[in-house]
Amino acid sequence: MFHSARRGPRGSQKRDSAALPTTIWLPRPEQSRVAPAPGAVLPDWAIEMIRTEFVERPDGRPATLLKVSIQQDLVPGADACMPCTSYTDEDGTAPGSASVLLAELHPDALPASSDALGVSERGMPGAMENGWPGFFHRAHRLLPADGLLLLATRQRRDAGVLTDPLGSLVAAARTAGFRYLQHIVILYARAVDDALAPAPPGDAAPGVIHGDLLVLSAIHHA
Repeated sequence: MFHSARRGPRGSQKRDSAALPTTIWLPRPEQSRVAPAPGAVLPDWAIEMIRTEFVERPDGRPATLLKVSIQQDLVPGADACMPCTSYTDEDGTAPGSASVLLAELHPDALPASSDALGVSERGMPGAMENGWPGFFHRAHRLLPADGLLLLATRQRRDAGVLTDPLGSLVAAARTAGFRYLQHIVILYARAVDDALAPAPPGDAAPGVIHGDLLVLSAIHHA
């Protein structure tokens, strides 16, 4: 019942830009905590899976990962207040050398309207923009060619209706120079015999038992 997806060689991504199929991730039976901590989108087991599934090193060690947590809308200056965590190995990989950037987007941080994720008409350079367009452009500048941006979020309810932000996020990321690769569903549930036992976080909207992970690759032109 445990499913995961492995990336092919990095060079193959340049030749084949077709989106990979949706994949479902479940925690292993020995994982004690299924749901994420309060205020988070991803449980610990999913973060460890990200580090092991998106491996860059030939010896199989987990990739260095930089995670930013966005828990409110991106007002001017929000970048300086984002909680940031670096996951490295014992060898102490130098800060800033991560080729995988994980942005954990709490559903309360996403705007109610997809218009806020669109391109500004002010004519400012992308990385100098405020809000979401500027965030995606700055993320693109941070990552090396073929580096990965992972967006983790989940649905929320607006006026009693579940919203789906994934399409707007992908469109905004593409405008900044990212290529969409894959959608991974992170289940807040445990496999029990032939059924799933949901274990959603306490701050999730009613009926939401999964998070979404979007995988995007940075495109840099010569």
